[in-house]
Amino acid sequence: MEGIEKVYQFLDEAKTYYLATVEGDQPRVRPFGTALLYNGRLYIQTGRVKPVSKQLAANPKAEICAFKDGRWLRVAGELINDDSIEVKTAMLDKMPELKAMYRADDDNTQVLYFKNAFATFSSFTSAPEIIEF
Repeated sequence: MEGIEKVYQFLDEAKTYYLATVEGDQPRVRPFGTALLYNGRLYIQTGRVKPVSKQLAANPKAEICAFKDGRWLRVAGELINDDSIEVKTAMLDKMPELKAMYRADDDNTQVLYFKNAFATFSSFTSAPEIIEF
């Protein structure tokens, strides 16, 4: 398995990751569970009405962190908005529980992909592995 696929698999298996953004000079961290690999890009999903969306609009630099089986993954980069109905539909099909709150054609559903990203796999027992995408 290569690069971004390995990152996606770890996030998918971990189920929960934590997304860090900034609001002014204050870090903001919250749990997320949406991850999708689509057309070679790693996507997350949120709602445009949420503070996280406004924080990313002001500063697209973000970082996520997930932990599983004694290893953790950090992904840092820019989160870029993608308004395509196709990727929104793919995200909602992968996460059908979101369909109670979001639709691919509404004004609230927001999907974002990582650009200029560095993913670092770490543990206490092995050297870090870094993947760029």
